Amino acid sequence: MNLHTLQSNKDAKRTGRRVGRGRASGSGKTSGRGHKGQMARSGHKHKPTFEGGQMPLVRRMPKRGFKNVNRKTYLPVNLSDLDRFDDGAEVTLDGLRASGLARGKAPAVKILGNGEISKKLTVQAHAFSATAKQKIEAAGGSCEVIRQKAE
Repeated sequence: MNLHTLQSNKDAKRTGRRVGRGRASGSGKTSGRGHKGQMARSGHKHKPTFEGGQMPLVRRMPKRGFKNVNRKTYLPVNLSDLDRFDDGAEVTLDGLRASGLARGKAPAVKILGNGEISKKLTVQAHAFSATAKQKIEAAGGSCEVIRQKAE
């Protein structure tokens, strides 16, 4: 096979339909648009979800529950996972993300009290559960709450 012997597939290049060229062409007069109505006009546009003016399906469906627009989402990090850091280390957000403990799109990190900690750590996070704070301080460490930036 050489470049000068390459051929495009049959029907790969198809010429466009010539509409409005007389009745004998099969798509003359109204050019395949039918008679009158929105679709017959030039420049017709409507959304893919448009249902001809009837009440859309999305609006007919019942709403359930409550969506809190001020909800804060946290990435949970268990206390037992913090044991991988060295004794006396300062655990920052960058350190948590680099170690793969805080993966995800949520902007804030919360330390949960699941498990035990045996090392003295200075932990920085956006939030701490009461048991996590208690266990960190009992091990001789400290908790620093980071204020989240206004978004």
